Amino acid sequence: MIQQQLVTRGISDQRVIQAFRAVPRKTFVPAYLHNRTYGDERLPIGLGQTISPPYVVARMLEDLAIDEDSRVLEVGTGSGYQTALLASLARSVYTIELLPELSARARRVLLEDLEITNVEFRVGDGFQGWSDAAPFDAIVVNAAADEVPWPLQGQLRPGARLVMPLGERDHVLTVMVQRGSVGEPEVLRTEELALGFGELQGEARD
Repeated sequence: MIQQQLVTRGISDQRVIQAFRAVPRKTFVPAYLHNRTYGDERLPIGLGQTISPPYVVARMLEDLAIDEDSRVLEVGTGSGYQTALLASLARSVYTIELLPELSARARRVLLEDLEITNVEFRVGDGFQGWSDAAPFDAIVVNAAADEVPWPLQGQLRPGARLVMPLGERDHVLTVMVQRGSVGEPEVLRTEELALGFGELQGEARD
C-alpha cells in the first residue's frame, strides 16, 4: 500500500510514511472489510460515515507540516485512523467529533487497543474548535465549508497551518498558514482532490 499508493503519488515526508507503517488501517474498519483495508478507497464505518482513502489522509498530513513538538487540533475524529496517525507525528492531539458513538469507538481503539496516550477527545461542534487548548500549531478539518470558521482562525498560533476542504465542497483541498496573530490565514495552495467529505455541521450551517 505505502509504495504504490503513497510514494509513487508524491508523498515524500518520511515521518508520514513511517506513521502509515506503524498504524494498521484495518483496526479502524469493520471485520468484513479487512480484505479491502489497503486499497486506496473510502470504506464505510457505520452511522453513515466513512474512512478516507490512504492517499487523501497522507496528503493532508504532509500538508500540515507538523513535527514532534506540535499541538494539533483535528475537527472530525471519524474512525480515529487519522487521529492515530497524527498522534504518532505530534506531541499532542485534540480531536472533536459531533457523533458521540463515533467518538467513543475511536477513543476505545486508540486508548485500549493501540495504547495511544497523547490524544484528548471531545464530543461537540467542531466549528467552535477547542479554545481552552489553543493555540495550535496545526488544524485539520475533515469536513467542507465555504470559509474557515472564525473560531478556528483565532486558535492558530502564528506560523501555524490549517488544512481543510474550502469553497467548492468535496473537491478543493486548501492549505493555509496563519501569518499574524489575528485574522483569516493566508492561502498557500489549493489542490483538486476527490475528498469525499461531507459538510461541516453545527454552527457552520447557520
